[in-house]
Amino acid sequence: MAEPNGHGDELTAAGVMTAAWAFTPRDLARSIRAEGVTAGPFVDTDQVVAGVYILEAEDWDSALAIARTNPAIRGAGGVEVRLVHSGGVVETESPAGPA
Repeated sequence: MAEPNGHGDELTAAGVMTAAWAFTPRDLARSIRAEGVTAGPFVDTDQVVAGVYILEAEDWDSALAIARTNPAIRGAGGVEVRLVHSGGVVETESPAGPA
């Protein structure tokens, strides 16, 4: 984990990472379909999503350049880059008022 953690530290120091989440192993996933809940990933494939980084970049080329620094691209790994369509922090209200 030292290499991916170091990469995250570099992105944070560069001021481009705004958030990051690592996922638990695929075998801990639960999938929900109309038939019910099953143990395991929704899609059974050799390729996995290990986590998500939220990065800020000036443009598409800058985003791709940042993504190319991820150690996951070495060997058979890879990184998928997507633009954020919409979203943000969801604020909830408790009985005592806004959170």
